[in-house]
Amino acid sequence: MMEPMRKGYFICRKLQEEYLKIKKNERTKALIKKDCSKIVQEIVEHKEKDKYLNVDRLTTAATQMEEEILQLRKNYERAIQQKNESGLLLREREEELGFLYERINRQELLCRNGDIKMQVMDEKISFLKLKVAEKKREIKLCFKELTVKNALDAQLMRLQIQYSQCRDKIKQLEEKHGDATNESRKQEMGGKDPSPPELLKRIEQIEAELVQKEQRLLKIDFLCENISDLTDRIRTVVENGKEDTLQFARRINELQKKINDKTQEIRALFAELSMKQALVIKLQEEIRDKEQFVMTASLMISQGLPFPKEAEKERWKILRNGKMQKAAAEVRHPAEEEQGAVPGHAPTIPKEERLPPLQPSMAPFRPSEPSSSLRHFKKPPAKPSEI
Repeated sequence: MMEPMRKGYFICRKLQEEYLKIKKNERTKALIKKDCSKIVQEIVEHKEKDKYLNVDRLTTAATQMEEEILQLRKNYERAIQQKNESGLLLREREEELGFLYERINRQELLCRNGDIKMQVMDEKISFLKLKVAEKKREIKLCFKELTVKNALDAQLMRLQIQYSQCRDKIKQLEEKHGDATNESRKQEMGGKDPSPPELLKRIEQIEAELVQKEQRLLKIDFLCENISDLTDRIRTVVENGKEDTLQFARRINELQKKINDKTQEIRALFAELSMKQALVIKLQEEIRDKEQFVMTASLMISQGLPFPKEAEKERWKILRNGKMQKAAAEVRHPAEEEQGAVPGHAPTIPKEERLPPLQPSMAPFRPSEPSSSLRHFKKPPAKPSEI
């Protein structure tokens, strides 16, 4: 009797233990389900929070992009305004340059006329110098002939003295032998008279000598004629040589002037080239600095660091310059409207020397169309910018 009761007791005890285990498992299962539901709820809440955070981040990014787009539009408008202002300034400078070119042309015309007159005066001076040299040569010849003249004058004086002596002697002889009644005037001459054949021979000899002298005179006349022809030819050659030398001098002056002009143009081109090279070097340095600055800024942005102070200063500077330019334009436009447009003169600059028209280095900014997904987002309120 006791054994079945004991067995029943053990069985009940085991059943109670199993029942307690089952209850405990059910409680742990309920706790686990509760924890799972909490975790699921937390995950859902976290996802919703992430979604809202992403939405906020995207909205802030969109606002920043819109602000950047507005800033870019302002910069673009400012650049267009600067381009227009620079175009007006360039037009004014072209007009001034046209006036200067006209003045330079007038000055060059005056210089050319002056050069022509100077060449004419140089030719006259050279011709007068040649005349002076010819006169000096004649004076030297006269001085050389002066010694011969003095000798001839002395000889003339001697001959005149001899002539006067001869005349005196002739008068004495006339007085002595002119009287026919005076027998003492007769004076016998010594020697003997030649015979007629000797006289004929002497006459023939004298005639032969006369013929020879006439032939010599003819030869001398022929030589004189040839010499005069040669001197005339030499004189014509000298005159032609003078004209050739004058033309050659004119040609040399023209070539020298062209050479001077070309050297001045080459020097001006070299100076302009050196200026352009210096400008290119400066721009290359600026480009390198800007590239380095952009790289550092992009690196800092990718790392989540704030912008450098230089970028902030540059940004504030750009904004301040934009405001100043806008204020200056607002002040200038009413004055221009009051004054009215002044018709300008057409520039007279040749096409080869005109400056090229201003061309932008990049295409104009055109914002893309907003996507259809933006309708799900609420536009944030505009924040007032404080400067």
